[in-house]
Amino acid sequence: MGMAMVAHHTHPPSYLAAAAAFFLAFTLAAGDPLGQVCGTSGNFTANSTYQANIQRISAALPRNASSSRALFATATLGVVPDAVYALALCRGDANASACASCVATAFSDAQQLCAYNKDATVFYDPCLLRYSNQNFLANPTSDGRGDPILILLNTQNVTSPFRVFDAAVAVLVNATARYAAADASRRFGTAVEAFQTFDSQNPRIYGLAQCTPDMTAADCGTCLAGMTQMGPQYFSGKQGGRILGLRCNYRYEQYPFFSGGPLLQLPEPPVGAPAPAPAAMNGTPTPTTAKGRGNKTGRTLAIILPIIAAVLATVVICSCMWRRKRKTPGKPSLPDTTNPENIQSIDSLIIDLSTLRAATENFDEANKLGEGGFGAVYKGILPDNQEIAVKRLSQNSRQGIEELKNELVLVAKLQHKNLVRLVGVCLEDHEKLLVYEYMPNKSLDTVLFDPERCRELDWGKRFKIINGIARGLQYLHEDSQVKIIHRDLKASNVLLDYDFNPKISDFGLARLFGDDQTQDVTNRVVGTYGYMAPEYAMRGHYSIKSDVFSFGVLILEIVTGRRNGGWYSTDESADLLSLVWEHWTTGMVMEIMDTSLSTLAPRDQMVKCIHIGLLCVQDDPADRPMMSTVNVMLSSSTVTLQAPSRPAFCIQKSGSNSEMYSEVYAGASHSVNRSPMSLNDVSITELDPR
Repeated sequence: MGMAMVAHHTHPPSYLAAAAAFFLAFTLAAGDPLGQVCGTSGNFTANSTYQANIQRISAALPRNASSSRALFATATLGVVPDAVYALALCRGDANASACASCVATAFSDAQQLCAYNKDATVFYDPCLLRYSNQNFLANPTSDGRGDPILILLNTQNVTSPFRVFDAAVAVLVNATARYAAADASRRFGTAVEAFQTFDSQNPRIYGLAQCTPDMTAADCGTCLAGMTQMGPQYFSGKQGGRILGLRCNYRYEQYPFFSGGPLLQLPEPPVGAPAPAPAAMNGTPTPTTAKGRGNKTGRTLAIILPIIAAVLATVVICSCMWRRKRKTPGKPSLPDTTNPENIQSIDSLIIDLSTLRAATENFDEANKLGEGGFGAVYKGILPDNQEIAVKRLSQNSRQGIEELKNELVLVAKLQHKNLVRLVGVCLEDHEKLLVYEYMPNKSLDTVLFDPERCRELDWGKRFKIINGIARGLQYLHEDSQVKIIHRDLKASNVLLDYDFNPKISDFGLARLFGDDQTQDVTNRVVGTYGYMAPEYAMRGHYSIKSDVFSFGVLILEIVTGRRNGGWYSTDESADLLSLVWEHWTTGMVMEIMDTSLSTLAPRDQMVKCIHIGLLCVQDDPADRPMMSTVNVMLSSSTVTLQAPSRPAFCIQKSGSNSEMYSEVYAGASHSVNRSPMSLNDVSITELDPR
């Protein structure tokens, strides 16, 4: 059962984001997280007092939550600025053992998914956990506004008329919420409802609602009311959906997803009844009695007439859209896709061309941030003062419509703190414009390889950048429903925000693969020399391990401050991998560390990064680690790393002088004097794999 996911901090949500998938079973094991939200209140360091306080709370909170009748616990430990506030809530139908296990798992996963972040929230099927340096426990009457929430919808449409089904869902979720609010001991409720469809079937809908038990009935009702008001814009006609908040949550499905029998049983609503408006839901649930069915003819008409009206409305709408399309030939349609969710997610991002012209002062040269193979990138300011970067694809751009569709659909669905966010899109008057959040520190290469600016990157910032890129890649490879291979990961495709947090950009070359597919072969090799894995460059074989290779090159560049394929003196190796390998094998690896780094930088951490980088660039893809393993290596001081083998493309003592080149914010290589000897000179290339 596919589910789409939206994660954000406030509601109503501002944009559709990442996709995720999960499967439910009656045995409430923690399993993989449904989603996580990493806060913005700062980071802690390894072995700090804050981390010690998290560890102490993680030892007590699972036990406290599981021993509570309401399966709920909060905790506070330490003093500001090292105080930790935590909350754990297990689903009301979970048993004590499953609750304790889920909360314990949540602490472990949160410290990996939001590594060194002081504020982390993780959602699972059986439980949720949040810890923070902000005292979010101070107000248990919160209606949930400002708290992290997660929205998941079943991607399958119902077979019955949407209006009939949506009306039944509205009755169910409101009744279930009222029941939960009235449950003084647990603030938990489950329900089942039958309803009749035109094919004489009598399907059932199952619902669940819950609040934290420290809330009053009125506060619980208000919190759930805010949740249910959000539902229709996401769940209309969908077989199931849920909204998970820190203080309250609800869910409905067409199958029994909770343990035990329902606490509330509802009769079917009257056929053709309109969906009721969301109630305050702060009262005690009142049992409803079934009404008479009436005569058969009246019921049949009540079902058929709305269907006929819906069909006629559809015909009228389609006719209007067809006429509008014929009248505006200069405005190309959005990417054609068979997935309605893709269309919806892109439609929500449309920005008028006139708005973007005004934001960039009609694409004034003074606002140009850079230019690459796909076109120019301009800085702009929207009417709400939001800073943006507008990628204006050139008329003869090598990025075809299929690649553009790919980038639009991917970036619109993905959300992670280390992925660049797509703000909008404009496909109007033959323009192809992609609008991203503005990154004031531009791309990593513009800082790392600049003789002056590289001093801005102390070791703390560099290690943060390495960790951020690794977390973003793990999300792409392992944590999102649509597994993604970037295929062009390089320093110019890593953008830096105000605080030098890294964000991976440029998904136009990404390839999708299913859960059962980890490798494929292509006749078109695209990417950048110097970052491409050997099996991809030579044979067209790509996999997630191709990205791992590129990540390994990036680590070595970040630590050494040297560009792979750049110029070295003739008595040194011709490429960065060979240079690092020579110094590694001779035990003199510290000699190639970036000289702009302070002598106080932690030697052990720097050497470990070199070690991990070498593991990532090994010749055999099977020998390269998964990104989840890389993240464990980076965050743990106790993991033993295996010895690396000679890197791929390792050249011994060949004094080739490659041309230096500059890359710009646009994310594509641009060389004034292209040299055939350059290993890192192109962003897009067409090769026949051998």
